[in-house]
Amino acid sequence: MSNHDEFSPAVLTQLRRLQEKYAADGQDLAAYLEGLYHADYVNYWDYIELDTLLSLQRPLTKIPDEQIFIMYHQITELYFKLCLVEYEQIGNLQNPTLGELVLRLGRINRYFENLIDSFDVMVDGMDRQQFLQFRLSLMPASGFQSVQYRMIEIASTSLDNLLDKEKHRLLGESDDHEELMGCIYWKAGATQEHDGAKTLTLLQFEEKYHQKLIDHAAQFRQRNVWAVVERLPVDDRRHPRLLRQLKQLDVNVNINWPLMHYKSAVRYLERQAGDAVPATGGTNWRKYLPPKFQKRIFYPQLWTEQELEDWGKSWVDQVLEEVAAAAAGVKK
Repeated sequence: MSNHDEFSPAVLTQLRRLQEKYAADGQDLAAYLEGLYHADYVNYWDYIELDTLLSLQRPLTKIPDEQIFIMYHQITELYFKLCLVEYEQIGNLQNPTLGELVLRLGRINRYFENLIDSFDVMVDGMDRQQFLQFRLSLMPASGFQSVQYRMIEIASTSLDNLLDKEKHRLLGESDDHEELMGCIYWKAGATQEHDGAKTLTLLQFEEKYHQKLIDHAAQFRQRNVWAVVERLPVDDRRHPRLLRQLKQLDVNVNINWPLMHYKSAVRYLERQAGDAVPATGGTNWRKYLPPKFQKRIFYPQLWTEQELEDWGKSWVDQVLEEVAAAAAGVKK
């Protein structure tokens, strides 16, 4: 046998490993190798479905900047999916270690920070007049309907921290996830300003995702980030590295991300004298987006009373100053 017909020791080792793997499942390795022989090489564009990905932008109008709007939201949803991959792995940690938890929380924070830093694509990257034209074709769709963002919130904390406090008080003690989801804070953000009725945006969102979110809440009841933190050794639960990541996650998701949306809404929807163009979904964005009104906080036990009292106030004031300066043509 020539040298060309002999397998190297490395190849023989891999063949033996494959033989063990397939034999354990009662499979014929030779048949799989035959299939591999006929299979084509993997290339980049097929692996990431590039042609499909680039075909997913389908504007409803011929206004050019609508494509920017679509692509940015698609990118956002992909980042949310990256986050949810990490949340799922955090939830699976039955015996978590400080290092692994810090690592995965750090990844989620980086994903959100990339999104926050990139939001100028929405704030400054579209022509205002073009936006005000094509947005009317999107009704009643709204970013409010991002189910992945809701799943991130639920996976981050105990469901109690996401409930409308007054509705929860009236409900009393309950472990029923369907009842609790009926008190979820975000419902107030998609009610009509004049009468408090549910908007079509909220009705459609609930019709599509109500059960999915109830199931998600049940799955993460003992798998949300805080539940996993409480499975750490006592000394690790207050470790500075962990506290830094938890507090940063709270700020990123509950202050910085909503404020970028608020900044964009003020830029594109605010008229003079405090009047505003209604959102496409009819959401009450002026009261829903600012953190100082919502005070949605994942980990209230990590913040001082003063920090809780001032939650988001300074950030909102800074954003309003920046928007006012930009409107006046002043570079800040």
